[in-house]
Amino acid sequence: MAGTGVSTASPLARAEHFVWLTARVLEQRRFAYHFPDGGDEDRAEDADAVETALSAYRNEDGGYGHALAPDLRGPASQPLHTAHALRVLDSVGRCAGPRIERICRYLTAASTSQGALPALRPSPHGRPFTPFVSFPPFTPLPDRPTGALIATGPVVGLLHRNDVWHAWLFRATDFCWASVDAMETPHPYEVLAAVAFLDGVPDRARAEAAADRIGRLVRALGLAVLDPEHGAGHPVPPGYAPGEHHFAYDYARVPGSLARRWFTDEEMERSLDHLAARQEEDGGWPAGPRTRSPGAALEWRPVVTVEALRTLRAYGRPLG
Repeated sequence: MAGTGVSTASPLARAEHFVWLTARVLEQRRFAYHFPDGGDEDRAEDADAVETALSAYRNEDGGYGHALAPDLRGPASQPLHTAHALRVLDSVGRCAGPRIERICRYLTAASTSQGALPALRPSPHGRPFTPFVSFPPFTPLPDRPTGALIATGPVVGLLHRNDVWHAWLFRATDFCWASVDAMETPHPYEVLAAVAFLDGVPDRARAEAAADRIGRLVRALGLAVLDPEHGAGHPVPPGYAPGEHHFAYDYARVPGSLARRWFTDEEMERSLDHLAARQEEDGGWPAGPRTRSPGAALEWRPVVTVEALRTLRAYGRPLG
């Protein structure tokens, strides 16, 4: 595909053009895995390629760094990088074996006295670092970081969903339950982390009850824009950039998520219409207003593009 034909091609073809022109090797490999040209014949080979690309971000301590999550610059391992790596491994069916043992050893070493992961850890002396990304709400990193649901919840939920058993999970799971049960005025990032935890944790009855309560909070506090066409005046959460909002598809990335129950069919369809319409002229989706540098924005866009396509496909939207 070349020339001006890109803008009139199918959403998938436009996204493919964008990914091959702009993405890191990891996102190129992920796109090839999730949207193969020739069907599913080379699925295992494509998964190997994704894992090989991901290994470039792995450090000797078993964690991941090197701006795997593009907003966090520098080589040092960080919990949010490792959570991102686990999502990639989960998406290609590789959450098992020695690779997960190495990650769990890193999680154990990186955890606070609470048995949970901090959002950020101090960078080793002399290493480049992004000091202004913290939570809540994106304040300078404290000298002694505490455990954070936004880092711990997605990791715990994903490991449980893949039937991983490791000693680290016991206290980390208790921490997540305590954090979820204590939610009264959550930040959207805390809600996203809670959903990731609840979608994977084994106690399904307790998870459903907790998700129902959080869903009512999301609606009562206006943490989701339910009508994107009239979202310009919607309140912005603390610490967010102007115009930075969350929509139903942000919380319910797949139909089987507990968060899907929070929204009516009409609300969900409106949000998916909005997601599809956000594809830009070059074929990619925008990175969002929070990115802190041109380099991070450039690296985030293919990540967001792959995830947008996966969400639209999960809900049966035609991609071409």
